[in-house]
Parts: sequence; C-alpha cells; structure tokens
Amino acid sequence: MNDESEFHADRTQEMRLPAVAHAQAMPPQHGGAEVIEAAAYRGDTVFEREVVEKLAAAAARSVPGVAELGGDVARFFNTVLDKVGLDKVGDATRGVSARVDGTYVDITVVLCLRAGEVVSEVTSEVRTRVIEAVEKYGVHVNNCKVKVDDILMPE
Repeated sequence: MNDESEFHADRTQEMRLPAVAHAQAMPPQHGGAEVIEAAAYRGDTVFEREVVEKLAAAAARSVPGVAELGGDVARFFNTVLDKVGLDKVGDATRGVSARVDGTYVDITVVLCLRAGEVVSEVTSEVRTRVIEAVEKYGVHVNNCKVKVDDILMPE
C-alpha cells in the first residue's frame, strides 16, 4: 500500500473506479462520432468514504434485531443532539467506518442489539446486507467487521 492509499484521519478517503470495466478495451485513435461514443474513456468515477459509510449504515439499520448503530459515546452524543434539536446530525454514518483502498473497502459496523436476539444470526445478516449494498456500486468489500457494543434491554 502506498502512502496515498493509507488511512489519514485528516483527509477524506475516496476510491476511484476505472471508467471502463474491460481492461482490454482501447479508446478510439481518431475523432468523429466514435470519440463521442467513447466518453467512458475520459475519466474515473470517485466515491468518497462517506458514501460507502452511508450505504453500509442504511443496510445495517434495516436488519431486524439492530436497535441502534454506534458505540456508547456516539449514542450518548446522539442523545444530547436530540435534546437540543439537532437530531439528524451525524445519523447517516454513525456507527460505521470505512477504509478505502482503490476499489477495495474495509468496513466496521458498531451496533447495539435488541435483548433476546441471537447475536450470530443478527451479525451475520448485518454483514450480508452491508456487503450486498456496497458491492452493488462496483466496489469489493475485503472485510466487514461487526462489533456488538451493547444490548438494549426492555424498559
């Protein structure tokens, strides 16, 4: 891994997708209509790290048995933000972090389970849905780690 692809907390991570999926394809060598049809050869597609995190967070929230996303500190700050009227701040990616290396992604999901759920079933379903949701966008998930931070007990 070169220095540019390593994680830097102070920089936004992004991934670049080649414009054309076929490595053997060559751009046209002359002008005219053929060049217009080959616009896919003229650039890359770039995903920001936050996009991957939003996709993964939405997929994880959709799993029955997941009470909340995020560790104790994230959930505490979310409660404080709710009380001051900023209840949507940070919700889209809370509890999910992604590390991007080209078209490969490592994802960590931190969650709180509902009491009475079978941990292995819920975490397996979270992993499956997160990987499916992210890979629909043309990237490869190397690793999807699911951490159970807490269990929400009935009141």
